[in-house]
Amino acid sequence: MNALFSPPRIIVALDFADPAEALRFARRLDPAHCRLKVGKELFTRGGTAVVERLVGSGFELFLDLKFHDIPNTVAGACRAAAELGVWMVNVHALGGRRMMEAAREAIEAGAHRPLLTAVTILTSMGERDIHEIGLTGSPQENVNRLAALAHAAGMDGVVCSPQEVVELRQRIGGAEGGGRLSGGGATGDPRCRSLAGTAAHQRGAGLNSYRLVPYDGYDRPYPSSRSNPSRSSIFTSRISGRPINALGSSPSSRSMRVTPSPSDLKLPAQP
Repeated sequence: MNALFSPPRIIVALDFADPAEALRFARRLDPAHCRLKVGKELFTRGGTAVVERLVGSGFELFLDLKFHDIPNTVAGACRAAAELGVWMVNVHALGGRRMMEAAREAIEAGAHRPLLTAVTILTSMGERDIHEIGLTGSPQENVNRLAALAHAAGMDGVVCSPQEVVELRQRIGGAEGGGRLSGGGATGDPRCRSLAGTAAHQRGAGLNSYRLVPYDGYDRPYPSSRSNPSRSSIFTSRISGRPINALGSSPSSRSMRVTPSPSDLKLPAQP
């Protein structure tokens, strides 16, 4: 099985503004049962020290910074990410073939080679949004075009909405669908092309990875000044009839929620 789809299949998004709070929360999780995702806010506030602490604790870490710049700059950033020991890093496919190839060459030259995926069209963007920035066609057509470009550039996978998984798999051939984590909540979700986890799975998103958001007893994002641990419960969820638990042998005293997720789609091997 490709490393993109190997266990553990749960990725917990550390969407915390306070690095110390993120590290405290991570201590309640088991590296044998989940991977972690660090995004732009936590990385900007906590820097490489947060990543090093989490990787040093045994977690495989997805550094979700979506690099998009000139080829040399992105290559240097991906090289630095690889040196941190992360499991996966990503770039924007809209940066073009030369940028993606430079990123791939940079990580292949090092001692540790993380997975490299390319974001196609952000799931917050609908047809009007992509037309406003000068793209033509539907979101699906743009996703297909960018995924083909990412494949040609040697990316390990692409990121798209579950709505695009079926057609993209048919076009590329030999691809596998999977769940991916990103921002947004279960209600008022800004990702207009997202689907709930079970619906995504039915469309072919087979990675079974979810963005898990810790919630307090009042159904607000944790931490909260008025949290109520007595009203919480251990996180569990089911997909395809199988229980999923990221906590291992250390049950949480707070509840968690599974939110809708876009999808990672593995690309077939280069001919």
